[in-house]
Amino acid sequence: MKKHSSTKLIFKGVVQGVGFRPTVYRVAKQLGSHGFVLNTGSEVEVVIDTDPDEFVAELRNSLPSLATISSVEKVPDERTFSNFTIKKSMQGSKQSVIPVDAAICDDCLKELFDKNNRRYHYPFTNCTVCGARYSVITDVPYDRKYTAMDEFPLCKTCNEEYSNPDNRRYHAQTISCPTCGPKYSLFDNSRNNLEIDDPINFFANEIDAGKIGVVKSWGGMHLCCSLDQITHFRRWYHRPQKSFAVMVQDIETAKDFARITEDQKELLTSAQRPVVLVKKKKELNIAPGLEYIGLFLPYSPVHYLLFDSLKANALVMTSANIPGEPMITENKNVFQLNADVYLLHNRRIPNRVDDSVVKLWGKNRFFIRKSRGFVPEPIPVMYDENIVSVGPGENVTGAVSAHNKLYLTQYIGKTTSYEALSFLEKSLNHLMNLTMEKKQVDAVSMDIHPGYETKSLAKKLAKEFNAPLFSFQHHWAHAASLLLDRNESEAVVLSLDGLGYGEDELLWGSEVLDASFTDYSRISYFQPIPLIGGDKAAVDPRRVLFAIFQQFDEELFFSGSNADIFRKMISYSPKSTSFGRVLDALSCYLGICCKRTYDGEPAMKIERYLSKGTNRFSFKPLVKNGMVQTVDLFRQLHEERKKLPDLLSNKHRADLAFSFVYALVTALTTEAIKHAKNKMIPSIGLTGGVSYNIPIVNMIHEHVKKENLQFLVHHRIPNGDGGISAGQNVLAGHKI
Repeated sequence: MKKHSSTKLIFKGVVQGVGFRPTVYRVAKQLGSHGFVLNTGSEVEVVIDTDPDEFVAELRNSLPSLATISSVEKVPDERTFSNFTIKKSMQGSKQSVIPVDAAICDDCLKELFDKNNRRYHYPFTNCTVCGARYSVITDVPYDRKYTAMDEFPLCKTCNEEYSNPDNRRYHAQTISCPTCGPKYSLFDNSRNNLEIDDPINFFANEIDAGKIGVVKSWGGMHLCCSLDQITHFRRWYHRPQKSFAVMVQDIETAKDFARITEDQKELLTSAQRPVVLVKKKKELNIAPGLEYIGLFLPYSPVHYLLFDSLKANALVMTSANIPGEPMITENKNVFQLNADVYLLHNRRIPNRVDDSVVKLWGKNRFFIRKSRGFVPEPIPVMYDENIVSVGPGENVTGAVSAHNKLYLTQYIGKTTSYEALSFLEKSLNHLMNLTMEKKQVDAVSMDIHPGYETKSLAKKLAKEFNAPLFSFQHHWAHAASLLLDRNESEAVVLSLDGLGYGEDELLWGSEVLDASFTDYSRISYFQPIPLIGGDKAAVDPRRVLFAIFQQFDEELFFSGSNADIFRKMISYSPKSTSFGRVLDALSCYLGICCKRTYDGEPAMKIERYLSKGTNRFSFKPLVKNGMVQTVDLFRQLHEERKKLPDLLSNKHRADLAFSFVYALVTALTTEAIKHAKNKMIPSIGLTGGVSYNIPIVNMIHEHVKKENLQFLVHHRIPNGDGGISAGQNVLAGHKI
């Protein structure tokens, strides 16, 4: 090839820990280029003496599966070279894209089951394009000494692979083999190491025999059992109703359990391997009363080895944690779960990372949990200040911004326990360490709710860094997260969820907002309803119904002294506009679910009725000054219910539920559309926990599409409270 004067190429994107430099080396050799490739800690620098455009084009065509190039900068260079080399990584500005955990690749999977390969049945087999990444990283640049593999020095053979640019394990930071790497051991429930030669096979036999086990993976541990043990498992784990994720052996097995669309299949088999919510075919007590079941495929070698030994082709696989606390990561702590058998390895887990959970609407990804495989994915922002945001109180993530990028932490969960709040603090500090050269914070942001435990962490961080502290309304932060997700600056947003503290000190949850990054105004909302006993009304929807029906002189569920007490409590109970509480009340009224055993249960169980219902009943919601009169709508529902048989059929429930919700959604969406057209705003958005309900999404989309407006939904940032920290961060970014 014709030689050129040298050119320096600076590559940004996902270019570390994904086999990018070895690919650069091979392309350079192929094109006869001289020069070098260097990981600077923030990007990858390449100097070549051949045509730079041809080099970049060939490199793009040869990229490893996980690598992406977001930008290429070309700079003239005067140096000359006699060969092409890979230089040792250096510490640069912390702007690198940190690689995410990725499922075992096809090449490594073949080795795993090749009896002639030295990694045959080795459960830590990986290469430059697969394996644990974020879950094992302690610092950048992404080098072995900054991972949990630093405790396992490479043997001679692995080191030869690691040092050979022509080997697919060249500079694969987490490689190992049976000689030099981590190992699995089997323990009983008395903490005894059973010293089994093949612990994975023994563990599989125990699971087949009906035992409850714990298996340690990359970012944490799973509790698992065979599907025929679910009833026993529910009693043992004290989860009578909550759904469990199921790991299936392969995509064909998944099709036995659920109706899988092509988009769902693509996501299930992706390198990220999230739990995907799909419409189930079988009940099996996996997801009682729900239309969807969470399925995922094996992603680590140990999962494939388990299924190779199991008689079963599917397992319950749920995060191993004490209820209300984060997933367990340390071997010494897991025995408190009192499982029957434990399959544990001796590699530490620096970063706890739960399985991601995704629900698809078309090609849009609705993240219920954004964690393993997707975190920390950078999201571009327009400000370059270092901002830390702590999220709300439940389903929490935190967020850190630096160098015009925003990073969400992995899923944290409910922060009422000390352990969970500490997990949030540790995760934020870790992200700050990975993304900021100097740990200097320009602002901290939080929710306005006075009772959230995350506020104490926000105040602590603001004091530690002498940074201004901002607080933002919950539903505005929801709306801001959607605007950021869809690269919009303003929209009329339906922010629909359970509860969020309002500017008027009521508990909001059905808000139509004209929202931008600098301001918002409230356009429409539901009539406030008393929540008798506050949080107890969320657990017992009968209290909500009692308060509603008292307003037209009827009593439901409670009588006598209980009714007398509740009537007195109504006047000083907190009031809420929550869409979630209305759905809870509707679910209870129709006899679907009157007791919440897990977050969102009554509202979630109504979804399958909405998906099968028709708009058979003509409910007419009243709207006064933007307020939708939900109490009157319940009165209309009650009148229609009286005309039907005492024992409602599922068809009647479905039609009543659909007609009622359709009327509510129509009222809110009509107000949103009217405001958008008056203000010439082209987009209507939907965010919040209610936006996971697909029939409700379809209802709103139908109205928006009819008016030729753009419909905004989430794709990169969680719809629910897991996206609040992103909204808080971007609002603070525009504030300062």
